[in-house]
Amino acid sequence: MSHDDLARFRARCHQFQLLARFMVISVGSLLALMHLIAPLWLRLRGDEVPYAWDIASSVIWAMPAVCYLAAVWMIGRAMGQLSKGRLIQPTLVLALRNVGLALGVGGVWSVFVVTNLTRIIHGGQGGWLHFDVSGMTLGMIGGALFLLGRVVDQAADVQAELDEMI
Repeated sequence: MSHDDLARFRARCHQFQLLARFMVISVGSLLALMHLIAPLWLRLRGDEVPYAWDIASSVIWAMPAVCYLAAVWMIGRAMGQLSKGRLIQPTLVLALRNVGLALGVGGVWSVFVVTNLTRIIHGGQGGWLHFDVSGMTLGMIGGALFLLGRVVDQAADVQAELDEMI
C-alpha cells in the first residue's frame, strides 16, 4: 500500500468515525427524547401523555436500539484508532468481539426479553417470542462476528508462533 493510499484510508476511517459519532448522538438523542424526556416533561407539567407510557416499558423497548447504537459507536471507535495508525489486526479483533457482542445482545433482547418483560409488567398478556426478523438477523450476525473475532485472534497467535519457528 502506497503512502497516498494509506493516507486516504486513514482519512476515510476518520470520516467514518465522525459519521458514527453523529449517528449515535443524533439517534440516541431522538430515542431519549421519545422514550424518556418528552413523556417525563409532559407528566411534570401535569399534561397527559398522548400514548400509554410508563418508564419501565419505555426502557425495555429502547434497549435493543441502545445495543445497536453501542455497536455503531464501537465501530466508530475502531475506525478512529485505525485513522491514528494503530495496527489493523488487534483493532479488528477487539472491534469484532465488541460489535458482535453488542449486536448479539441487542438481537436476543429484541426477540426474547422485550416480549417477556412486557408480559410480566402488563400482567401476563402477550406472546413468548417477538418474531422480529431484523432482531434475529442482527443477533445471528453478532454471534458470527464475535466468533470471527476469536478466529482472527487465534490466527494471529498461530502466525506469531510460526514466525518464531522460522
